[in-house]
Parts: sequence; C-alpha cells; structure tokens
Amino acid sequence: MNIRRFQPRFGVIAALGMLGGCSAQSALSARATLPTAALVAPQHYIVVTVRNPIDPPSLHAASTTRGYDGVGAYQAGSSARRAARALATKYHLQETSSWPIKMLGVHCLVYALAAGADSQQVVAALARDSRVESVQPLQNFETATAPASYNDPYASLQRNVQQMAIDEAHALTRGAGVRVAVIDTGVDLDHPDLPPHAVTGNFVDQDRRAFDEDAHGTAVAGIIAAVPNNGIGIVGVAPDVQLLLYKACWHAAESGIQAVCNTFTLAQALAAAIDARADIINLSLAGPSDPLLTRLVRRAVQSGTIVVGAVPPDGLRNDFPANIPAVIAVDSIENDNTDASILRAPGRDVISLAPEGHYDFYSGSSLATAEVSGLVALLRAERRHLSAPEAALLLTQSAPASASEAPAETRSSASVAVPVTLMSTPPTQGAAPNACVALAALMHRPDCRPRESD
Repeated sequence: MNIRRFQPRFGVIAALGMLGGCSAQSALSARATLPTAALVAPQHYIVVTVRNPIDPPSLHAASTTRGYDGVGAYQAGSSARRAARALATKYHLQETSSWPIKMLGVHCLVYALAAGADSQQVVAALARDSRVESVQPLQNFETATAPASYNDPYASLQRNVQQMAIDEAHALTRGAGVRVAVIDTGVDLDHPDLPPHAVTGNFVDQDRRAFDEDAHGTAVAGIIAAVPNNGIGIVGVAPDVQLLLYKACWHAAESGIQAVCNTFTLAQALAAAIDARADIINLSLAGPSDPLLTRLVRRAVQSGTIVVGAVPPDGLRNDFPANIPAVIAVDSIENDNTDASILRAPGRDVISLAPEGHYDFYSGSSLATAEVSGLVALLRAERRHLSAPEAALLLTQSAPASASEAPAETRSSASVAVPVTLMSTPPTQGAAPNACVALAALMHRPDCRPRESD
C-alpha cells in the first residue's frame, strides 16, 4: 500500500457568488434593491439599459467656489429618465428598481412585465427600440459549489465518496443492521472517527497496544464505517454497520503498511466471522490459493454471507480470495483490468483513518475492496437476503462505464504467509459504482431520494 502522511489541518473553504449585469451593486453607488417578487419569480421581470450621457462638470481652475469635493456621484440624467418613463408607458412596464452604471455610461432598470405579457415578445420589441441600449431577461445564477452534506472537515477530500454518490445513498440507508467482518490487521479502537462497540478478536497475539497501532486494518475499517457528521475527519461508506474486527494479519516491519497473514490465523478469523453470522466479510488481502481457506469461504457463502476480496497486483483471479467464484473480486478503477467478472472502485489517494487519531492517504485495491464492502452493506440493509451475484450485478450496472486496470507490481512466489498487497498505478479513466443508482434499482424507485413516507 502506498501511503502519504496527512497532517490534519482544519480549514474553511469559502464560496463567493457574484451576480452579474445591472442587478449588482457597487460599493460606491447608491443602493438599489429588487422587490421580493423579483427574487422569487424572475421570469416576470426584464433588465433594460438606456444610454446615460451626462456631461461632467467643468473642473478647470476656479470653475466652482465649492472646490472639487462637491462633485456629485454619477446619477441618471434627464434624458435617461425620460427614456425610462417612455419605455414603461409604451410597453406597459412597471419600473421596480434602477441603477446608473458609471463604467458603462448607462442607466440600468428592472421592469416588471404586465400580467400575461409574453417575455420573449416584449424583449424582442424593446431590442428594436432605438432608445434601448440593451435588454434581457432577469436571470438567476447559483454559486458553483454543492451544498455540504456533511460537517466532517475532510469530506471534501473524499473523491471516492463523491464518485460513488454516497451522500445521496445515505438519504435512504447507512447500513444499519448489517454486520461487516473485517479480517485484517488490528484497528485503532480508540480512533475518534470510528463507531464504538465493535466486536473484536485477535488471532495473532494478545497485545492490545499492537492491535491499536495497526495501520492497514484501521484504514480499511475507516473506509467502511467512519462516523459522519461528528465534526471531525471523514465519512464512511456504510457508517451504521456493526463492525466485527478480527486481527489475523500483522505488520511485516515496525514501520510501513505492509502486513502478512497465514493459513492458521485467517482460518480462525473466518470461522469467527461465520459463527458471528456476519452479513459481509471483507478480505482486503491477496495470496496463494489455499484449500482450507477456500473451504471456509465456501461455508460462509453457503450460510448467506457475502465475501468481498481484493484482486492481487497482477489483476488476475488466480489467487485467494479472488480465485473463488462466489467471492466478489475487487480491483481499483485506476488499474487497466478488463476482466468483466471483477468489480472496480476508486483506489488511488483515498483518505482514511490512521492510528493515533490521524488520517492518511492510501492507494490500492484494499481500499477499493473496503468501499465495495460498504456498498454491499448499503444494499443488504434494504434487502436482507441479497446474494453476492445480485449485489455484484447491481453495482456493476450502476457504473456508466468500466474502469480500466493495469498491473502495478508482481507478487512474490507462493508461500505459507499471505502478503496483504495494495496496488498503485497512474490513474486512468474509469467509472465507479454509483450507490444511489444501485439502491434505486434494488428498490424499484426512480431515484434514491427519500419520499415523504420513507
């Protein structure tokens, strides 16, 4: 897994909107306001400018006994006012606001149309009138920012959440009642952005400190279930799930994200997940084909559990767990993978949790796998007996196009230890599953926005 340390810095991004044309205000000009009706129904109003030729007062020496401070502000001249009144009379208009624009040499007026008048016909007639410098409808504009769905300060950095329309899907479900088993390294149980009361199991050692300091499992758990709208951190894909956190892997070095597992530890964790009746088992790892682990995964599937597993760096479904047909195999959309049986999700520069209450950027199929586990949890929350093929089909069809994936690195030869690997390749274009579209299809709705009765 590639990782860049992200130092938490809380900032505020301000969005400024500016309304152009003659409804804007200059700090140096007289205030001109519009009636409330114009703000609510602008289609009944038009904007007209007429020429405003005002001869400036003579400013040669001794031309005024008041000095130069008494020169008045730019205002509408008599010819502009006469033109404005004449236009109102001829076209049955009502002047509601006006503002002389010095920099353009015009007087700008907002007229209300007569009841029943055709706006396009009135504008066309005014455009042919020689007294009119310009005419147009009164138009509304919006600031170029979407309304914030979450108060989590790093939510805006979660491109993966935006790509998968997670905020829209959360209007219907956040995964409540679904049990997701994360078989991985340990997890920082005290991280303020993780939900409390997770079920835990340690099949490597009994060192609680080592469990809490593990980075890979912390990142995976954060992708799935980070708490939204708590004023800190990020948003999880399915934040209301019940997490079952089973440590079956350990870090290969004192520092870094690389971790390894073995047949024995993984088998114990899989058995624990089956006994706990997990709805979903997340395996963000890859390694050699293993008969015992394969039997356990098949048993999990037979019991109704959906197993989601990472595709190894070579992008092929030849290794555990992706080599098991019943497993939803996941790769990153940034990789050039054309296997139609593989589901793809964002996997490059994904921000998630890190030990000791920190946040990091990660890259690789482990993150994509966690995202898909979260998406499946959203679907399972609405359809308790949803099968893996049904979930995979819904998510695949929700994406407008498939991501393209290319091998990033080569895994070492098979061994008893199963390396937890993550891919990192230059990004290419691809489409992620859309949680909103998938939910709408599952629930036979036109969209995933809640109805009044929901």
